[in-house]
Amino acid sequence: MIQAVESSAHASAPVLAAYSYCETVTGQQARNFAYGIRLLPAPKRRAMSALYAFSRRIDDIGDGELAADVKVARLEEARATLARIHEGAVEEDDTDPVAVALAHAARRFPIPLGGLDELIDGVQMDLRGETYETWDDLKVYCRCVAGAIGRLSLGVFGTEPGARGAERAPEYADTLGLALQLTNILRDVREDAEDGRTYLPADDLAKFGCSAGFSGPKPPEGSDFAGLVHFEVRRARALFAEGYRLLPMLDRRSGACVAAMAGIYRRLLDRIERDPEAVLRGRVSLPGREKAYVAVRGLSGLDTRHVTRRAVRRRA
Repeated sequence: MIQAVESSAHASAPVLAAYSYCETVTGQQARNFAYGIRLLPAPKRRAMSALYAFSRRIDDIGDGELAADVKVARLEEARATLARIHEGAVEEDDTDPVAVALAHAARRFPIPLGGLDELIDGVQMDLRGETYETWDDLKVYCRCVAGAIGRLSLGVFGTEPGARGAERAPEYADTLGLALQLTNILRDVREDAEDGRTYLPADDLAKFGCSAGFSGPKPPEGSDFAGLVHFEVRRARALFAEGYRLLPMLDRRSGACVAAMAGIYRRLLDRIERDPEAVLRGRVSLPGREKAYVAVRGLSGLDTRHVTRRAVRRRA
């Protein structure tokens, strides 16, 4: 069982200011993530914002226009900051508000900060230009950049006392991260290709005649692009189904947060499935009203109850 260990002490003014900075970063840059964490009580929302702000910093290093050697140096600086947080060496008056907020969050919640080291490892894989022959190869990358975020988030959420099967909660959180990342990869296939990146497994691309890549708004000549997309959608749906087993283990608001974030990505997956070539024409997204509906659905507990009923039927 994973429980939050929140202190009753109030955060100091410098810490609250650091959290406020992280919440601003999250609100401005986390288009999908922000809809979920709005459903959390303030201490958990702040902690999740600190996690997001640090993760965003790492992602921005990898995606930015800096020279490769500068990116490597910046990632090592981020790793050094994490080491300082591990060691309890970040003071409240530190000049880095993200470090201040994350250090405070790590004292209040059992956050496995090593997951952020894994995220740095994943970005370094991008900098090396790694490609992936098989799904098993790609899973290693997805676990670094997304599965780790699921496990970090679980440290903030905690599991409910007495929750059945709670020892598997980190596994389900990791799997849900993989589902979100595979959805991201499908959504961004054209954008990534323009940046010289290919994430989909090479053996899947070959199977559907797509090894030539995606340099334009049309699939490669003679390929079965729709078949490729539907194949990956089925894989993502299986990951979502497994990862959703986490929901009944969480308290109501944490479960609502997870259901909202995952629900947005599942709806993206639905849109991609209906029109596979849309991902080659531009970025597929959901309108704000639909994201709001998913958040309300998560808060209502519909997804959690559905998962619980399905688990009961399996045991019957």
